[in-house]
Amino acid sequence: MDEVKQLVTDIKNKNLKPIYFLMGEEAYYIDKISDFIESSLLSEEERGFNQMTLYGRDVTIDDIVGQAKRFPMMAEYQVVIVKEAQDLSRHIEKLAAYAKNPQPSTVLVINYKYKKIDKRKGLYKALKPDCVVYESKKLYDNQVPDWIRRVLSPKNYTISPKAAQMLVEFLGTDLSKINNELEKLQIILPEGTQISPDHIEENIGISKDYNNFELRKAIGERNVLKAHKIVNYFGENPKDNPMVVTVSLLFSYFSQLLHFHGLKDKSPRSVASALKVNPYFVNDYITAARNFPMRKVSAVVSTLREFDVKGKGVGSNAVPQGDLLKELLVRILS
Repeated sequence: MDEVKQLVTDIKNKNLKPIYFLMGEEAYYIDKISDFIESSLLSEEERGFNQMTLYGRDVTIDDIVGQAKRFPMMAEYQVVIVKEAQDLSRHIEKLAAYAKNPQPSTVLVINYKYKKIDKRKGLYKALKPDCVVYESKKLYDNQVPDWIRRVLSPKNYTISPKAAQMLVEFLGTDLSKINNELEKLQIILPEGTQISPDHIEENIGISKDYNNFELRKAIGERNVLKAHKIVNYFGENPKDNPMVVTVSLLFSYFSQLLHFHGLKDKSPRSVASALKVNPYFVNDYITAARNFPMRKVSAVVSTLREFDVKGKGVGSNAVPQGDLLKELLVRILS
């Protein structure tokens, strides 16, 4: 995020590079940087003659280079943006020749999503000295709640830890999807609001009571009644609560508990740092560790591996996922 801010600042200050090669698994920042260049570098009058958007599926590297070598008309720069450039992955190395001697009056933006170029090859070496190569890496699950808070803060919104966790568990680590939902909430809610689980439930449709976060908490507390209610709800709504996601999140949770049992320093700050969780949730792990000794945690991890395979249809094709979840819960809590 800090690297993106610096890039944007440099672009605002007209400290420009001839090529911006934006690559990586996380499309959100690639789109943000590209859109910023597209909307801010040239005036509206200049864009008509000096801004071109190309799509990887429709052009060749020679087409891109030919466009980039043109001179601007009545403007200091021309901007060439290549979207979906990953469609040119088999030929992208051919861009190295242009990268060695780019047109100084052209700003060429390459959006190379979900992939990255080989840093050992000629294109990367040609780009690195004088151009921008930005790699947008996928965030881990435990990094996304902090990202949500950082995105909301400049807009004068906050979010409760549980609400942030609900978004991550329902939407995964796709920052574009999460940002879209946050923007919807900002339209509905006044500035200064702390986004709560109720806001998430009312406006996005994620149940604040029947979700993987609450299931995990109920299991950790050995709250059998609550855990069974949630699993029954999941069984009745399998499309919104796929078993593969539930098992994956429980596996991650019990792996963290295994790690917890191995810690020498079990102070809240040390636990939060070691498990990479918000300090708000540390007491949940302490409670769960009391209820699940290390030997039981190891057994649960093995059980979850078994049910991960079953949930994908291996050896249990005819068994509804709701029934598999109920069986899994009994095994965990036994």
